[in-house]
Amino acid sequence: MDTNDTTPLMDEVEKHVRKLIKPLKDEDELKKVLKVKLTKKEFKVLNAWANEDDIKPLLEKLSLDEDRYGELSLKLIKKLNQEKLKQEMMI
Repeated sequence: MDTNDTTPLMDEVEKHVRKLIKPLKDEDELKKVLKVKLTKKEFKVLNAWANEDDIKPLLEKLSLDEDRYGELSLKLIKKLNQEKLKQEMMI
């Protein structure tokens, strides 16, 4: 895979991370890191954002209300911006 190829998940992560010093790892590597570091719900929400899925059915499936979803989203974005996680996501 060419390093210039971005994927929806990579794009989504880049959208939320404030400062990326190096490029992100490729899709498979990135998924592995995120699956370990994020909760299942956070990972599913991030994936839904990346694939521009309708969030409503996912929220029902995960039994999240709007408030809880808002908190989860904020926590997710905070996590993506933690130095330690950013290091692991980058090449």
